[in-house]
Amino acid sequence: MFIQPWDAGLDESEWHTWIAEGNDFGLLSVNGLPGQPPVVVPTHFTGDGSDLLVHLARPNPVWKAIEHDTNVTFTVIGDYAFIPGPWRAKAGTEPVDGVPTSYYAAVQFVCRAVVVDAPEAKAELLRRQLAHFQPDGDHAAVAVDQPPYGRMLSGIRGLRLQVIDVRAKFKYDDHKPVEHRADVADRLAQRGQGLDVATARQQRRRLDRIGPWKP
Repeated sequence: MFIQPWDAGLDESEWHTWIAEGNDFGLLSVNGLPGQPPVVVPTHFTGDGSDLLVHLARPNPVWKAIEHDTNVTFTVIGDYAFIPGPWRAKAGTEPVDGVPTSYYAAVQFVCRAVVVDAPEAKAELLRRQLAHFQPDGDHAAVAVDQPPYGRMLSGIRGLRLQVIDVRAKFKYDDHKPVEHRADVADRLAQRGQGLDVATARQQRRRLDRIGPWKP
């Protein structure tokens, strides 16, 4: 993922906060077997310390690719919107001369994948995921010897993704004047399509913060 200096995360807490706000679905990318394309799997994930936890169906073709190469990337993307050219035209120029772009937030985790296959270890992984996604506890106990989960454990495999590196990108035209960015955020909120409102919120959040790219 290419990151311009002005698109980089302001600090490590920024991407931590963004993930914690509910951005817990992403793409697991695994190097393919020789002569085959990479395997990409969309899935929810849960954090466990510095690791990520995932579980997938046993028939998933991703397992053979992971056995071949445990180096994987997990990518989370959100708060994105297309920005029309006229919105980005410089002051004093024709609106049609503006160049369009995309706004988005993205966090990429470079990881080493560790397969979790022992029944109790898989049950513990599911318990941790349910604690995140169903914190009210409105689910049956996850136990290897009790239904409904006990009989289903053999049909899944778990993954502990040990994070080696993290790259965060918040692409919201931070190199442009505050007035310009505030205007685009207003336009996004007014258009109100897809993730426009969420994108505007991210852009406004960064208006009064200058990243390390600018002294």
